[in-house]
Amino acid sequence: MNEKTFEIVVYGRNKCHLCDEVGLYIRSLAEEFPLRMRIVDIESDPVLHEEMMFIIPVVEIDGEIVFRSITHVVTLEELRNELHRRAARS
Repeated sequence: MNEKTFEIVVYGRNKCHLCDEVGLYIRSLAEEFPLRMRIVDIESDPVLHEEMMFIIPVVEIDGEIVFRSITHVVTLEELRNELHRRAARS
């Protein structure tokens, strides 16, 4: 079976404990799903900073922004469910 590798980007900033927490969730999910994670510091890009400064951490999966921290920060279970859903489609 050739499983698809999920490309995950976490948008956040340094010293953001919520961003660190989401990164840890994703690292733990690497034991269940093939994935590559990249962290992007929104403070390195003025456009990203303006767009995302009030909604980090933001999680993008395979080029699609899936979770924005508007009312709550994504949970481990929500991330797991999304990856299961995407794995079933491929």
